[in-house]
Amino acid sequence: MAIPGFALCARCLARSFNPRSFQASHRKIYTYRLPKSLPSRPVKRHIQSQQFKPFVPPSPSSLPKAAPPKTYRRTRKWSRRLVYLALGLGATYEFDQHFFYASLTRSARTFWLSLIVATDYKINFRAHPLLYDSIQDLHLRNAERLFDLLRTNGGLYLKIGQAIAMQSAILPPEFQKMFSKMFDDAPQNDWKDAEKVIVEDFGKTPEELFGVSFAGEPGKGVMERTARASASVAQVHWARLANGDEVAIKIQKREIAQQVGWDLWTFKVVTRIYTWWFDLPLYSLVPYISERLLLETDFVNEADNAERMGQLVAGESRLRGRVYIPKVYRELSSHRVMTAEWIEGVRLWDKETLTRPWHGGWRQGSPGCRGTPLDPPNRQKIAELIREHPLKEHLKPKRDSWKGSNGSGGLGVSLKDWNIFIRRLPSGKPELVLIDHGLYVQMQPEFRHQYSLFWKSLMTFDNKTIGEIVRSWGINNPDVFASATLMRPYTGGDNSTSAGIKRTMSKQEQRERTYEMQQQMQKGIREVLADEKKWPRELVFIGRNMRIVQGNNQYLGAPVNRIKIMGGWASRSLVDSPDLGYRERLLNFGRHVLFRFVLFSSDVLFYSSKVAQFFGRKQNLEDDMEASMKKVAVDMGFELNHGVFEG
Repeated sequence: MAIPGFALCARCLARSFNPRSFQASHRKIYTYRLPKSLPSRPVKRHIQSQQFKPFVPPSPSSLPKAAPPKTYRRTRKWSRRLVYLALGLGATYEFDQHFFYASLTRSARTFWLSLIVATDYKINFRAHPLLYDSIQDLHLRNAERLFDLLRTNGGLYLKIGQAIAMQSAILPPEFQKMFSKMFDDAPQNDWKDAEKVIVEDFGKTPEELFGVSFAGEPGKGVMERTARASASVAQVHWARLANGDEVAIKIQKREIAQQVGWDLWTFKVVTRIYTWWFDLPLYSLVPYISERLLLETDFVNEADNAERMGQLVAGESRLRGRVYIPKVYRELSSHRVMTAEWIEGVRLWDKETLTRPWHGGWRQGSPGCRGTPLDPPNRQKIAELIREHPLKEHLKPKRDSWKGSNGSGGLGVSLKDWNIFIRRLPSGKPELVLIDHGLYVQMQPEFRHQYSLFWKSLMTFDNKTIGEIVRSWGINNPDVFASATLMRPYTGGDNSTSAGIKRTMSKQEQRERTYEMQQQMQKGIREVLADEKKWPRELVFIGRNMRIVQGNNQYLGAPVNRIKIMGGWASRSLVDSPDLGYRERLLNFGRHVLFRFVLFSSDVLFYSSKVAQFFGRKQNLEDDMEASMKKVAVDMGFELNHGVFEG
């Protein structure tokens, strides 16, 4: 049997050929035997019967039509889109870095992180968080995220972070500890950037504007190119003008002008989203806060505030001679540059230097105090410093002879108030120097009367008046607001808030109790901001100011009776107010005399605390009030930590 295209089987092959002719033509016969170990079976041999032909490629006409090649259109389309997107993002990033000082990048970073934080709280803020061991871990993680964001973005974000830190006592402890670092000095800009700001605002170089020489030329002034201090939006340089006046030149950081608009817009958008997401009445305060922050970056506004404050101090006999406002050089100031009188003083935080003995001599005050001439710097030494350290020079004389030969002296003053800088008068009394006037709030007469009466009512436990005033401000919880204003527990109310919370608190495990406390805290915020339209916007910054006063007094060991001073000035303002009629002012004077006797009880408590301190007690009156405040706050859902100002 023949198989077409292949070979013949053995049987057919045997039939087709004659064995004799086969043997004749092939003398040698090949026999194949199978190994004995294998079973015997017939041997098949395949023989190609067709004639050999060499391989010939087929003709093109005989081939089928070629299939079209794969173009991968979708892959190529998305690849192009990704390339275009990457190029667009790269170009936008570079453009943003060079022309907008990373404003778009900072806003995008803020939106992204705000979304992460909001989602994290939405998912995990419960008694048993899904992704954390406890609510404390949730707070700690998000506090780190927000702190890193504010420090990375810098500029106005630092200013917002510091404002949050001022009120961080009502935030979870994890936020309090993290945001206490917001008061560290910000990094300063290079001198080239500061110089460009001066040239852009005045059209002159620093040498031409201030009459200084960086080469130490005789007859000209000198100026340090290394900043003496650097804050969130500006840095301060020391200079001595050709006429001998020493000035502090406050130069706004060059990127702030471009960033401030974007930063405030981002702040508004994020607050709007959080207001809706967490059902907290916060957004109505944002436009007012944004307007104040924007004014703080305008140094012409700050110069106006400084001069107005100087006039106020000069016209108030109780402040004159105790408070000083440095002179502003208007001809050397602009919207981004402010030149003011240089002050030789001690920062408020340097408590050790403030209280050490004075070694400066009898009837001598701090250098430059009350017009005392400041000793000029050494010209030869200045030339050497400029030559050896051109960008890190410290040309201003130290002027620390009042510390003594071993540097152990101090101002030797007994503090009676608080502020930023303190210097000693020739009489030996302290003088407070106000150097920062960027953020001022003008109170309307009606609100000022209400706030003064509110403080007076706090001291006399006039709960009816307190309730009427705070409800006219749209606040539904007088107890909480009174305690927040005094910075100590208000014990004259009916304690309805604390009692109500204690009734609703269930005896569950610690995690659930913490969750319930913080739920009550949110409820308390809603009650304080119950009616956003009635809520006075000035209270935002007044509360911030009260927190600074309380923190300073506590840090210095409570040298004054803060509550009495605030209550006394509030009562006195109702007598001196020119907006009130003569008859009403006369009635207020009679009430003020009676109120002075009421304040005597606070003096008894204050001096009892001072006597205890004299005999070795470490805690002061502010510490006692804080401890009481913490106990009350725990029941109200807060956990206070007023140590954020220490250090």
